[in-house]
Order: sequence, then C-alpha cells, then structure tokens
Amino acid sequence: MDQYIEFASAHWMLITAFLAVSFFLLQDLVETGMRKYNTISPMLTVAKLNTGHPIILDVREAGEYNKGHIADAIHIPVANIEAQVNKIDLYKKDDVIVVCHTGTRSAPACSTLQKLGFENVFLMIGGMQSWEENKLPIVKNK
Repeated sequence: MDQYIEFASAHWMLITAFLAVSFFLLQDLVETGMRKYNTISPMLTVAKLNTGHPIILDVREAGEYNKGHIADAIHIPVANIEAQVNKIDLYKKDDVIVVCHTGTRSAPACSTLQKLGFENVFLMIGGMQSWEENKLPIVKNK
C-alpha cells in the first residue's frame, strides 16, 4: 500500500489525468446507454435518403441554414421545436434525421422530439460540417 501512495505522490499529474479520462469515458458510456435516439453517419444518411423517405430536420439558425443545407430539409431552429412541431407532426412514425452544424445542438433536439412522441429519431454525427467534408451536395438559399 505504501508503494501505491509513493507512486501517486510522485506521479500526481499522471494520476489526475487518468482519473479525468476515466470520468469522461464513464460519463460518455452512461449518456450513450441512456439516450433513446440513434446516431447515423452522413454516408448512412445518404443511403437512407436513396432507399427510403426519411425527414431531414435542420435545427440550425436561419443564417446558417441559408448558407447551405441538405435538399428538402425542414428548417426549425432548436429553440423553436416545441412551438413549431406542427410542421413535422405528420412524420412521428417516419425516420427523422436531425442535423445541426457539428452535432451538438442536435442532441437536445433529438431528446425533445422523443418526448414529443417521435419514434425513429436519428442524430447525424458531425452535422453539416461532416456532410460538407464528405463532399455531399448542399442547397443554398438566396
């Protein structure tokens, strides 16, 4: 036991880094296990678009959306989802793929959609940034 204490005191930065990494890994595992929506890559999104009829929900702000979005995407900013849910209410049983710029705003949007009764909600990993990095087509508004 004395050797562990000696090691920890001599290498306190290493121990601190190990504990921090362990905490973040555990947090990620718990969040992944508790979320009720799925994740999907941009390439799998394309495959879904080609084989089925998923709905693309873009939750970015209007300025970001106008600079470039996926064709036929429905635009509802993340803060307005509950107020404007009537725009997508017909699609509660369909696949709904939620997109933002990098994927961070999509997570709360997915949770909100789940609470509102949407059954097949997907978060597109990496958002529009990843979509554009994969050289996939975008539509720009004037």
